[in-house]
Parts: sequence; C-alpha cells; structure tokens
Amino acid sequence: MKRSDQALKRAFDMIAASACLLLLWPVIAIAALLARRDTGASGLFHQTRIGRHGRPFTLHKIRTMRNVAGSSVTTVGDARITRLGRHFRRWKIDELPQLWNILRGDMSFVGPRPDVPGFADRLKGDDRIILLLRPGITGPATLKYRDEEALLAAMDDPERFNAEAIWPDKVAINRAYVENYSFATDLMLIWLTALGRKTS
Repeated sequence: MKRSDQALKRAFDMIAASACLLLLWPVIAIAALLARRDTGASGLFHQTRIGRHGRPFTLHKIRTMRNVAGSSVTTVGDARITRLGRHFRRWKIDELPQLWNILRGDMSFVGPRPDVPGFADRLKGDDRIILLLRPGITGPATLKYRDEEALLAAMDDPERFNAEAIWPDKVAINRAYVENYSFATDLMLIWLTALGRKTS
C-alpha cells in the first residue's frame, strides 16, 4: 500500500468520523442510556482488540449483551443478547462508538475487523500483511459474513467452525484486500455496508 494511499485513507477517516460524531452523538448517548437500563450494566462495552502492527487497543461499543459467562463466539439466539440489543445489532447502532476509535487512529472505516487476542496477533508469514492496516468497522470479509451469527448458530461446534473455516477464509479475503488496495474499493465497501448488502 502506497504512502499516498495511506494518507488519503487516514484523511478520509478523520474527516468522516468527525462529521459522523457531530451528527450522531445524540444517538450514541441515548443508545448508551437505554443499553444501561436494558443490561443492568454500563451502557458502553469496552474490550481489548488487536490493531495495527499487532498492538492491542480498547474497542468501544454499545452494550448489547448481559454480563454473564458464555462462548467466545456469538450466535443468533444467544441468550446473552437482550431484546433491545438485538435491534441495536441489526441496525449496527452498537458499532457507532467506534467512530471515536477511528478518530483516535485505532481503526479505519474499512479494514479487517479487529479480533480479540488469540487470532490476528498469531498471524504468520505473508498473512501478517493484514496487520499493516488499521482494523475497520466494515470490510470485504465483514460483508461476506454479514450473517455470521446465523451461520454459527447452525453449527454443532460454533467455536471450532469459526477457528477452522471462517477465520482462515477471512484471512485470505483481508490479505487480498490489502494486496489490491484502492480508495475506490473502500468507498464501494462503505456504500454496500450502508445498503446492507453482502458480498460473495
């Protein structure tokens, strides 16, 4: 990825994230208050994820799940997800606090989704090219697996299927994204995300 591409991508992220935060902060604030009442915990959820160059950072989301023990993967029908949380997840309202992550430089609008420790930080060889980019709110792998929770729910062992099938495919998709990067592709992926479209 060229330096000029990196500069353009970062400039777009800063301008767009600033504009979105100015417009959407009331939505984020109200959603956080509703989530607090709905889950009985803080309305904001904070979790360590792996970012650019394999460095951990704190990701921010609207809380959609009760604070109880469960699997490391989330499936459709997961009992931990509250009724209101399902609506937040469906309309991606829970992702809005990540605009702050973008503004801080932790994330980008488009890129590989940031994983919890134990996945991206264990990439080896040429696959580590993925770590050259900031993780994103959306991306080609995110759009392909837009219905990931439903797919995992149909599996006998969701965690194993995620580790052995979904994760390797996401790595291949994200590697191709980095190797063939273009700003026009970013704009197309953002547009498809806004339309709620999947990619194959």
